[in-house]
Amino acid sequence: MTTSTLTDTDFNKPAINNFYCWEFINEIDEITCKRIINLGKNKWEKGGIYKTNAVEEHIRKSKVSWVEDQWVYDLAFKYMKIANQNSGWNFNIDSAQPMQITKYDKNGHYDYHFDGDGYSVYNAPDNKFAHGKTRKLSMSIILNEDYEGGEFQFFDQDKLKINKQGTIIVFPSYLVHKVNPVTKGTRYSLVVWFLGRPFK
Repeated sequence: MTTSTLTDTDFNKPAINNFYCWEFINEIDEITCKRIINLGKNKWEKGGIYKTNAVEEHIRKSKVSWVEDQWVYDLAFKYMKIANQNSGWNFNIDSAQPMQITKYDKNGHYDYHFDGDGYSVYNAPDNKFAHGKTRKLSMSIILNEDYEGGEFQFFDQDKLKINKQGTIIVFPSYLVHKVNPVTKGTRYSLVVWFLGRPFK
């Protein structure tokens, strides 16, 4: 089976399209989620904000770890392609940035922001995968569920109930969203930004 022929029936749970995003509920198994979390161990740094990467904890309070393991890219691309196709976005995407494991401890949060505007491009001549490209789709995979709070929320929308381990959410990077404060435990997620040529 190739990713170009994937349909909703190839996955454990039906995808949910609520206009803003495409969701795969409880899709990734527990062992795989834990394996991804373990990739970030002993490599944590404070999370910065979009574009400047400045640490401003009144906007974002979290820790991050960067991963570039090919098997994780393969997993992410599989779900991105089906969401991109079945949602009707059909964005031209050909690469992704290094992936980010995010760790939100109690009171951790990320206020309203967007991941990309679809037009601003990366000036990185030495990186053929990113140079001249922009973020088009974002993905968040919930890696655990033993926490409270930390709900994902789009601007002017209700909080999404996506705290089930292994749930995947895919959405256009230009949509404004936030992670609400964690009130108990620690929230782990994998964030992936998919790149392509700017929108015309």
